[in-house]
Amino acid sequence: MKKNNYAEELQRQHYDAMASKYAAHHSDVWSQRYRNRFINEPMLEKINLPGSEVVDALCGSGESTGYLLDKGAHVTGVDISQKEIDNFRKSFPMCIGRCSSILSTGLESNFYDCVVMVAGLHHLHPNVSEGIKEIHRILKPGGFFCFVEPHTGSLPDQVRKLWYRYDSLFAENEGAIDLTALKEEFSSKFKFIKEEYKGNIAFLLVFNSLVFRIPSRAKPLYSPLLIGIESIVEKIQGKLTSCVAVCQWMKV
Repeated sequence: MKKNNYAEELQRQHYDAMASKYAAHHSDVWSQRYRNRFINEPMLEKINLPGSEVVDALCGSGESTGYLLDKGAHVTGVDISQKEIDNFRKSFPMCIGRCSSILSTGLESNFYDCVVMVAGLHHLHPNVSEGIKEIHRILKPGGFFCFVEPHTGSLPDQVRKLWYRYDSLFAENEGAIDLTALKEEFSSKFKFIKEEYKGNIAFLLVFNSLVFRIPSRAKPLYSPLLIGIESIVEKIQGKLTSCVAVCQWMKV
């Protein structure tokens, strides 16, 4: 089996198997509050969303879609997992849900104003570049690729590498993103608008409660405190101590 097909099949099987668990831990009130405040708002800052055509790439059950709709965007969800897309369509019947690879979406070229991806690129190894090329193809000139990803060169990534090896929640092809190498590769195709480093205690225990096997019913007990701590700590964070990079790229 070719590398790209093998990696995609891993991810398809992986998310078909864990779709319900993922939705339970990422669609609850506190995960959504975290996502909106620390991910969606900085990721989409200054982008004119009302009336825009947005692709929610690797959308899962639509954990970011509600925010986009609230901002007035027209949303197309794309995910390789049929179970995730079925959940997406049930939750957002007003949106287009497409079960397809992000490497070959079948979507129209030069059409979309924005592609949003939250923690999706690191599932694409060894096909990260191919995924970005497809995103570039479907974006209109001046359109934005907005994404949040775990990045290489951080202390959390050193822990993550070990965790990935032994935790069944992660597929074997997952790994952090080398932003420096990607920016060099795509320097002629994108203008790099924003790169901020975020994610600490609430990112781990609120947003990623599934990874730590924390029962959803426990999250209301500690989430307000940890979100408050995160908002303070992130002001002094840099690349070395952050869990993720928040990025905006604009197609040139």
